Amino acid sequence: MTSARSRTPVQRITGEPAYVLHRYDWSESSLILDVFTRHHGRVALVAKGAKRPYSQLRSVLLPFQRLAVAFSVREEEGGEVHTLKAAEWAGGAAMLTGAALLTGFYLNELLMKLLARADPHPRLFDAYAATLPSLRGPEREVQRALRAFELLLLRELGVLPELDVVTLTQASVSDETVYRVHGDAGVMEAPAGEPGVPGRVLRSLERALQAWPVTGGPADVQQACEAALPELKAALRPLLHYHLGTSVLRTRQLLIELLPP
Repeated sequence: MTSARSRTPVQRITGEPAYVLHRYDWSESSLILDVFTRHHGRVALVAKGAKRPYSQLRSVLLPFQRLAVAFSVREEEGGEVHTLKAAEWAGGAAMLTGAALLTGFYLNELLMKLLARADPHPRLFDAYAATLPSLRGPEREVQRALRAFELLLLRELGVLPELDVVTLTQASVSDETVYRVHGDAGVMEAPAGEPGVPGRVLRSLERALQAWPVTGGPADVQQACEAALPELKAALRPLLHYHLGTSVLRTRQLLIELLPP
């Protein structure tokens, strides 16, 4: 007699571009992976036997390495945890180290906390892949890459307002006026004497963000960030915390504790 489980439809995914965001011990020999895939979004995968010394997966399932994965999705699993069938290195740069490793984990933490499972974001996947090599560069290049990715993530999720207009009035921002971006009220003029982002920078950022679906990469947004890196860092931190629902990120705290001011 055929069991009910064997009759359950199984979807097999093969050759899917993916990055491991995080890995958790599941048993003495297996792992549960939080994986960002290009066409299926964030998925949780059980990697059976991946911790065994002779497992071919042991040296492959590493963060920041582009992979091609195969996994099965059984309808009765409710779209939560699936079974990894295979994983191969798909090329790319060497493993991140030092400060680049911490900043990479910061990006991973943002993705894990802000992206819902099984919600595909292929453009964001490509932006993530294009951002990782910049994390090995000089500090200014790293800061450009981080600010641009934060903006692209918020825009992709639909929570970043249009930056070239005042949200309440829809009036165009003024080049020399300084603005803040609030999680609930959007773009607002900053109170006199308080920090913010100049309107000309917001205009440039909005042009780059609107061009992103056409250009397919974060380079234009990174370039637009160059003009106001400290101001953007200060502006985006509370905006991210608003949408994260927390003021503490583990990776950011580690960066503060381990790196010199």
